[in-house]
Amino acid sequence: MMYLVLTALLALQVSSAIILKFKYLDDSLMTVNNKTVGDNTGLVKGIAKAVAEGGNRANDQKVVAQANEVRTKTAEMVSYIHELRETIITKSGGREGEGYKNAGEEEAIAVTMIGGKRNGKAYELEKKLNEYAAFMRQHNANVPAKLALGGSEDPTARKDPDQRKKDFAHLNFEATPLVAALAVMAQKETEILKYEADALASLASKVGADIIKFDKILATASAESKTVAAGTKYRAEMFLTAFSDAISPKMSSSAGPVKVVNGRGQIEFTAAAGGAKNKDGLIEKQWTGKITLNNNGRDTTFNVSQKYFVVEPELQIQSASVNALYFKCGNRLNAQVPALGALYDPVFSGSGASFTKGSKKGEVLINPTAKQVTMNVSSGGVKIGSQTFDVRKTPKPDVVVLVNGRPVDPMRGLPASSPRQVSVRVEPDEDFARSFREDARYQATQVKVTLGRGTDKIGEQVFPTGMANISGLMAKARPGDKLVIQVGEVVRLNYKNDIEEIPNASKPTIVTLN
Repeated sequence: MMYLVLTALLALQVSSAIILKFKYLDDSLMTVNNKTVGDNTGLVKGIAKAVAEGGNRANDQKVVAQANEVRTKTAEMVSYIHELRETIITKSGGREGEGYKNAGEEEAIAVTMIGGKRNGKAYELEKKLNEYAAFMRQHNANVPAKLALGGSEDPTARKDPDQRKKDFAHLNFEATPLVAALAVMAQKETEILKYEADALASLASKVGADIIKFDKILATASAESKTVAAGTKYRAEMFLTAFSDAISPKMSSSAGPVKVVNGRGQIEFTAAAGGAKNKDGLIEKQWTGKITLNNNGRDTTFNVSQKYFVVEPELQIQSASVNALYFKCGNRLNAQVPALGALYDPVFSGSGASFTKGSKKGEVLINPTAKQVTMNVSSGGVKIGSQTFDVRKTPKPDVVVLVNGRPVDPMRGLPASSPRQVSVRVEPDEDFARSFREDARYQATQVKVTLGRGTDKIGEQVFPTGMANISGLMAKARPGDKLVIQVGEVVRLNYKNDIEEIPNASKPTIVTLN
């Protein structure tokens, strides 16, 4: 989850609003974590109480010792993370009121967490997290082998060629503002406490401590993230704070079906856009659920509700000529939706042009065939937005006539004995050629040279392209004659090597011989 959030951050020019959202995310996670610590501590006490009431049998006392060890190891890990949080807060300038003096500070985070030669705090954090995972696997088989993953190990990051090369430290703390780094640590703490809760629940079931816990039954919910982008998955769990393998609660929600696994209800639905936005530009929504438990032959229903916030994806178009496209040219655009982060997998369609997806995410090549183009962008089957472009004709090139390799000046004329070679050079508009090099290739395909005297035509020579020798024609020339050079046809080759004729590209060039 945090990788997706950080990827979205890197794609944005960080604003104060984004910083506030990360602060809110960190605060929300820490609130849930503090509550979970209390619940887990209560569960350990419940295990001890159940064992005492059961006569302190030797096997049950082993369970108490294991539960205390799990709680101690977890408390040490959580304490270490909290100390690390305070370290980066201090390094970044400290607190200010309820926030931080430099919430967007990145350099201090990189120096502290990554360091110069893999000596940053993140490497120590990585080691401790993975050691904790190895310990917890003794009590909870669902704990992964590693809690700190590098880019090549992370299931999402390894799909990105740039991210999969990074180690744990760079993946999570490189170019990362203070509030985002705090949110990363809070999310790791959430994982730790979740696995601890699972392990303690398993130990509690061995001595019946779950029955003692049911003296105070609470329904709650936990979401991967309360802020999601429209078109992406919202995932959450609602569950009882304690449960038994022998109990199968029934669950339902306003968001759709609930899959119950090990007493926990798993909820997943596609977040939809629409609705009023709050001051931070987020759409506040809510889902509700019910958990029905058969306790001593009687059904008891607990209600739960969870707020979440939807970020409406904003389509951002980047191009050298974003307001208008050139007709039958390869117009390269970059269409990005920063809010979707790594989940962004665009599909381009529309009218008035062909659309070719580029090699990089968000790149598209548009070849207009009409006066107006509409481009639609979707991702994951969800429409993101549309953009309409006007289409303009390519600027006309300059057709330069050269005699003996030099441009002709009709006002000055030429000596009757001098013209020997005629050529034509077609020069594209400078700005157009700079942005559309592959589409700015011109050539003259027919040039006619006529020698005239008064109203009489003395001779004529037609050649296709390049340079023509007119010595034979000029052998008939006299002072006062006129040399007429007419470019009959000019064509343009685009990036696909399609040919477009340029009508009326130039006027006849008339030179007086003297």
